[in-house]
Amino acid sequence: MSGNESREHWELIPGAGIGPLRYGMTSAEVAAALGVSEAQKVTDGPYEQEEFANGVQAFYDAGSLACIALNAAMGPQVLLEGFALAGHDPEQTHQFLLDYAAEYGGCLLYTSDGSLALTDLGVLLRSQEVDGVRMSRPLLVKEDWLESEYYRDHLPLEGDPIPFAGS
Repeated sequence: MSGNESREHWELIPGAGIGPLRYGMTSAEVAAALGVSEAQKVTDGPYEQEEFANGVQAFYDAGSLACIALNAAMGPQVLLEGFALAGHDPEQTHQFLLDYAAEYGGCLLYTSDGSLALTDLGVLLRSQEVDGVRMSRPLLVKEDWLESEYYRDHLPLEGDPIPFAGS
């Protein structure tokens, strides 16, 4: 469904970013790192946002990259212990992150809408509807945004939070 086998895989660098993107980059640096001339500006929201044709959405704080959202069905994929975080069943991804935190001692946080975050990795799990199916959508977020209820609760949320039978 998500075509994970054909997607480019980006490395998660906790506290720094993913793939070629690093927190603190300017819009021009993000575009250059992605090899594009420009992004589509998105104006609705409490901060500057850009969407790129490759399935990457960037969020900026005072002109500096603060969050990277990956499309559930296209574009780069980020792996954690070999598990693809984008494009899976949201409950399966939620459970994977809980198991990961239990095994490695990660710090868990639930947002006010019920979304799960692993704060030490900078991963916030959201979902996205693709062709009528809900799929996992990871957001990679700089630490101070995850610590701020305002920022983490204003990051992309399409519809209801990921349903999880165990919560």
